[in-house]
Formats: sequence, structure tokens, C-alpha cells
Amino acid sequence: MIHYHGLPITPETAAFVALRAGHAFPSFSTPHQLEIAVAVCQSIAIDNGAFPAWRAGKPILNWAPFYEWAAMCKRIPSCDFAVIPDVIDGSEEDNDALLSEWPLPKWFGAPVWHMHESLTRLERLAASYPRICIGSSGEFATIGTTAWWGQMARAMRVLCNDDGEPLCRIHGLRMLNPEIFTRLPLSSADSTNIARNIGIDQAWKGTYPPRTKEARAAVMRDRIEGENSPSRWGFIVPEVQLADQGQLL
Repeated sequence: MIHYHGLPITPETAAFVALRAGHAFPSFSTPHQLEIAVAVCQSIAIDNGAFPAWRAGKPILNWAPFYEWAAMCKRIPSCDFAVIPDVIDGSEEDNDALLSEWPLPKWFGAPVWHMHESLTRLERLAASYPRICIGSSGEFATIGTTAWWGQMARAMRVLCNDDGEPLCRIHGLRMLNPEIFTRLPLSSADSTNIARNIGIDQAWKGTYPPRTKEARAAVMRDRIEGENSPSRWGFIVPEVQLADQGQLL
């Protein structure tokens, strides 16, 4: 499994520690650390920036600038894929229209299946693309709840064969919590865990707390990347609720 760390990470010295010989997930909404990621990472994937724009109440309506940026990133040897634009709270028709608009090769673009959408759409996407992304949304927006795991189990029945083996590559959006990705057969996952948490001083307590953001980045990267996804879905729905572990979601 590839652990993609979301950007930006500040200061840049902490970004180097978090990304060196690792994997980054630059977003079109904050693309200014792309150069750092390309310089030090093994691989990158690019996010379309729809989620932060939607959360800010300013959803993206014109995707032409992103298409240009994605086309440029596609020429970078270490760039694996781009998240195809999506409408976070849109209909399946809205999102299918954006798939039809995608101007780059299908192998480079990964569509998003939003968890409130139908399993029929999920099955169609998995049969049409080599990689899909799963995004938590609607009544399943909070990752790790009982409802979320129930819907994820239903999705895994669509995405995996009877032996639990994935039928396509699966990327988990905002799923770089080890309590999440160690239970799912993901090819990759991303989050901004490091970027958001290295600056929260009260979260770093104990006898020997790391004193610098660079040290905190190293600790978090080691904790996250020390775990891996299973190669198969185990057909097990966790009984524990993970939503309270907000610092890692």
C-alpha cells in the first residue's frame, strides 16, 4: 500500500522530513509544494481540490485550470494518477458528466465513488477504470462510525471477489488512519494527518514529547507507514467505533 501525505506541510523543513523518499498528495487547491514533492518523493498523486473548496462553501465550477495542471503533472515521471473532478454533494448524473468531460487518459484518472451513492454506480466505475477512489459523504461522512463501516462492507462486496481480492485498485480518500486502512485492501490512501497535527502543541504531551515540528513529522510518518493494508477483504466489520479518534481521521 502507498501512504500519500497531503500537502502543504509547514514549515518546509518538516515537509522534507515527512516526504523524503516517501509519497505525497498535492492538491490543486494548494499546489505550491508540488516542487518539493517532485524533488524528494518516490511518487505523487494529485487531488482535484474539490473537498476543501466544497467545505469552504465555494465549490469549483470551472475545471479547465485543473485539467491544465493535471496535464502538466502527468508529464512528471513520478506522478501516478489524478483524482477526476467530482461534485461532493452532487447527483450521480453530475459526477458522471464530469467523467465524460475528463480530457486525459483513463489510466491516469481515478473517479470518486461517494459513499452515499448507489452500489450500482460503484460496480460500473470498478468495471470501467483501473483505479477508483472512495470518498466518505452524506450519512457516511464521518469515517469509522458503525454506519460507515456497514456501508464500506457493502462496498467491499462489490469491489472484491469471493476470496476478498480487489477487482481494481482502491484509493481511500482521507483514510490514512492505521485503524482504518489496516482493515481494508487498499492500494493507497491519503490524509493531511501530518500537516494538521504537527502544529497542535497540546496533542504532544508525555514524558518525552518531540519539541520540533520536524521531529513530530518523523514520529507521525513512522507510526502511519509502519502499518500496511491487507491483500484481501476479511469480511469482518469492526465493532469498535473509530470516529472519536479525530486526530487521525
